[in-house]
Order: sequence, then C-alpha cells, then structure tokens
Amino acid sequence: MIRFGPSGIPLSCKGRTLRDGIEDVHTLGLTALEVQIVRTNVADRFATEDDIGIKPIDIEDELIIEVLRGTGKNRKIAQLDEPIQKGDLLLSMINPIARNYQHLREMGEIAKNLDVVLSVHTPYYMDLVANNDLTESSIDSIRWAGILAQAMDAEIVVTHLGMYGEFSLEEATANITENIALIQDWYDEFDIKVPLGLETSGRQEIFGDFDEIVNICKTVKGPIPVINFPHVHARGNGALKKKEDFQELFEKVKRFGKGKYYTHFSGVEHEGGNEIRYTPIKKGDLKFEPLAECILDNDFDMVIISGSPLLEHDAMYMKVILERVLAKREAKAERQKLKEAEKEAEEKAKAEKEKAEAKKKPAAKKKTPAKKKSSAKDKEPAKKSAKKKSPAKKKAEPKKDSTKKASKSTKKKKTAKKK
Repeated sequence: MIRFGPSGIPLSCKGRTLRDGIEDVHTLGLTALEVQIVRTNVADRFATEDDIGIKPIDIEDELIIEVLRGTGKNRKIAQLDEPIQKGDLLLSMINPIARNYQHLREMGEIAKNLDVVLSVHTPYYMDLVANNDLTESSIDSIRWAGILAQAMDAEIVVTHLGMYGEFSLEEATANITENIALIQDWYDEFDIKVPLGLETSGRQEIFGDFDEIVNICKTVKGPIPVINFPHVHARGNGALKKKEDFQELFEKVKRFGKGKYYTHFSGVEHEGGNEIRYTPIKKGDLKFEPLAECILDNDFDMVIISGSPLLEHDAMYMKVILERVLAKREAKAERQKLKEAEKEAEEKAKAEKEKAEAKKKPAAKKKTPAKKKSSAKDKEPAKKSAKKKSPAKKKAEPKKDSTKKASKSTKKKKTAKKK
C-alpha cells in the first residue's frame, strides 16, 4: 500500500492541534502524517507527596518524559510505568504535542480509526558527531521522541545526524555509529518498539549521503534508512531521472524495514551537489512520474511524506500522478488483452472456416500408380509375341476367299434354275 501525507499539520487546517491535523489529513483523502517535534525543552521538578505512588504515565496535568532516580553515579532513569518514589526528579515537556499520555493514546486511536499512519520527526538541528553538550541534547531528543511515538502507536522516529564539522569521514562515522548504538540499546532496554529511521542529508557538509546511511544501518542492528529523494537527488547533482535510478536505491535498502519503506519527496533546487531549498514538485527537476513507475513495478508498501512548501497539496498531487500512471497501465493492459482476444478469435474463425471447406470437398480419387518404364529386355519378348500373332492374320485370309467362292457358286445355281 502507498500512503501519502504532509510533514506536519496541513497548511489548510483551521486548527493547529495534533487532533486537528489528523482529522484534516483524513478529510483530504491522505493516509499519513509526520508529527514534527520542533524542540524538546523540558522542565524538571522533584516529586511531591501527591505524586508518590502514581505512575508517570498516569499523571494528568503534564507530560512527564523522564524520571531520574538516585544521585551521583547511582542516578538512573526509571521506567515510566513504575510508581514515582520520594526524591525522584521528574522531567516534563514544555509545550508538548499532547497534554498527557492518555491524550497521546487517544490521538493514536483516532489516527488508527481514520486510517492515518503517524510518524515522528525529531528536531532538525541535531549533532551526533561532536560528542559535546549538543550531542547529549540530541540523544535525549531521540530517546524522548521514541517514547512519544510509542504512546501514539507511530510507525517510525525519523532523525538527522549532524554535520561533519572538524571531523574526518572516518571519525564522524565512528562517533555517529557509537551514539546510534547507545540510543538503540536504550530503546531496547525501555522496550521502545518503534524503529529509528536515519534520514539522508541534502548537503555535502552534513553527514548522511545515501551510502553512509546504509552503512550505519548495516553496522547497528535496528535502525532503518529513510530515503529523502530530493536530498539524494541534490547530492547526486540531479541523479534521479529514470525509474531505474530509483530502483537502484530500493535494491540497496530492501534488507531493512521488513519490506516497508519510509520516504520523503518534494521538488528541489540544488547546485554543486547541495540542496538550496525545497520547491513545489512542478517547479523542480526531480519528477515524481519515474518513482511512480518504479513503485507500481514492485508493488511497494511505502509511506511518502511531502516536504514541499505546498505540503498537503503536493501530497495530493503525488497521489493523483500515481493514480494517473496506474490508469494508463491498466488501459494499456486492457488494450493488449483486447488485441490478443481479437487475434485468438480470428485464428479460431479461420480454423473453423478451413474445417467447413474441408467437409464440402469430395474425397480425392486414388491415383493409379504410374506404369514402370519397360527395359530393353522387356521390349524384346514383346516383339517376338508380335511376330507370333502375324500368322493368325494370314490364316484368316483364306476364309475370306472361300466365302467369295461360295457366293459365286450360289449365283451360278440361281441362274441355272431360271433357265
């Protein structure tokens, strides 16, 4: 199944809440929504007497994202379904996408009932390369995005990885691999089932060209590649032109994601292997039709998120293009089927005609075998037999003479009587 949706709440949506966005996506005939976490600011406080004994996920008036228990080296992160204890430090999100966990679960249920698949995108400015304070903050953002995604029953958490900065490719790759492995281990420990998606980048100075992303996913078990087509197109100086170009990408990532693909699409303005900006699909040199052909050739299960400035409008436009390409294919197949049926009917009619004509014709007379030419030896006896027959003719001649004589004698007798 192919799902289309916008990156964030639709532009045409009258409300700006998550529920408004989900319902508007459904109204537009779309079936996916990427929830944007613009920032992950948190406020901390110690547990009060009223909090003790209550699970963080059951707190009604705030969205507690983390519970720190203990002090110093003994401090650890507690599970959100464990009762709060005295001395726990509670971290809650400021301006969250939902009031509490119950609200998040309700959003997930609404989306499911409306057949809208949710995903979560972490803040766009991330750094898993430098191993500094920003790296620690980025790791926290990815961890917390996983918690929110799981509560909403989202399908994936998408993140960027950061700039190379002063690091070589080898150093950047090593640092990112280590940090992604730490995050994946934390997901496993806290039973976060939502997969982590690593998005391809659109600029040369940012880690994450297509092959770099694939290599990280090969090294660390769990994360999957997120193909941002305009980014791949830009970094390849306009590389995606034919359906075979798209097919090559899918061949490289088909081992991940259990047969599902999560992707981004839009038009793109680019120069020198760098994305300059997203554009509406009609204005960029990255065309959706070749991708549509590739999708239909393979019958992919895929989510395509529109990052275009037109958001939901281009999501709907892509859906129209896919339906148009499919309709052309079906019409062509129908014409071919009709052509084959006509040909089959003609051949059948021809065969019946030949059969009928064959019945009308009389049975052919048997040809007498040609006489063998006689040899010289065969001719000699024939001549001899011919010589033997000639005397018979001579014997017949006297008979003719006797009859003449008899006739003469009878004439003489008649004349004698008359006298």
